[in-house]
Amino acid sequence: MFNLFKRKKEDHKGSQYTSLKIREIVRETPDTVTIYFEQPEPYLEYKAGQYLTVILDINGKEERRSYSLCTSPYVDPHPGITVKRVRGGLVSNYLNDQLRPGKTIEIMKPMGHFTTDYHSQNQRHFVMIAGGSGITPIMGITKSVLINEPQSKVTLIYCSRSENEIIFKKALEDLESKYEGRLMVIHNLSQPSDSWTGLKGRLDSQKIKDILSSISYPELKQVEYFLCGPEGIMETAESTLLGMGVDSKFIHKESFYSNLEAKEEELKAAGKLAPELTREVEVILEGETYHFEVPAGKTILEAGLDHDVDMPYSCQSGLCTACRGKLLSGKVDMIEDAGLSKSEIEEGYILCCSSKPASSDVKIIIE
Repeated sequence: MFNLFKRKKEDHKGSQYTSLKIREIVRETPDTVTIYFEQPEPYLEYKAGQYLTVILDINGKEERRSYSLCTSPYVDPHPGITVKRVRGGLVSNYLNDQLRPGKTIEIMKPMGHFTTDYHSQNQRHFVMIAGGSGITPIMGITKSVLINEPQSKVTLIYCSRSENEIIFKKALEDLESKYEGRLMVIHNLSQPSDSWTGLKGRLDSQKIKDILSSISYPELKQVEYFLCGPEGIMETAESTLLGMGVDSKFIHKESFYSNLEAKEEELKAAGKLAPELTREVEVILEGETYHFEVPAGKTILEAGLDHDVDMPYSCQSGLCTACRGKLLSGKVDMIEDAGLSKSEIEEGYILCCSSKPASSDVKIIIE
């Protein structure tokens, strides 16, 4: 017998939700703003490099988007996110044009693994490679390294389109001056003005090799690499580093885009997916149990939301961990697992937004 327990999506009373009041909005570039929030009570805890999810009502419909925190909990008194306008982007345009200080918005608390731990005795070289809005989490991590590890150094390779599109341009200059000898910022512009004297054009493998070979810190025994930006830049950077013999465990990546449909088609063509059938699943959410059917072709998250089960979610593309659940029984086909670490996958965690039931005994717990 098919049983369905409903929990209305508009409740949002779980421990992963809270509200933040906008303190200040700073225009970084013509198409980018940083939104700073008042600290709530209790304080919003987060790690540099994590993201939070904004939940907005736009034209009578709930919209969710994830944005990386650009701030450092060790340096900045107020948490902030930086939002670059996307052509045709409903939420990014709303955040750039409609928000004002004093407004309160609902969020899902910070999540994400694009982080590191700090110790005052560490002696590390951090190589950051960022493109466009990919500078956002890199900024928070950079500030955290500089304040927490006085013997560590940071090299930032930052790709932008033109001079007036360099996000945090003044802030980066100030950091370079404050931490002279410990922070080096190298800009690469794809469409610079005629007066630009720095690197220009596409960031290719040779440029990365030339930059890294010109920097020598023999006293620093460990190098950590953090990559964030457009897929092309990240793929070039990662393949270059691996080709240089860098161990993959020292390469940390944060992606903002994933094409689930294309990846699913690839898996289908390779015969790696189970037949698409309507299957019933069991989801345990905050101590309550829900049973619902997942129609053929739909993800577990899509079906849950269709049945008014308030399952947490954000990006809906397998890149964040907002919809993370642990598979207690059964099998699923997970199209995208980029948001999960290897250890999480080994422990049985899945992303409900990119997973479809592959057996009839799927049971998931979402904590």
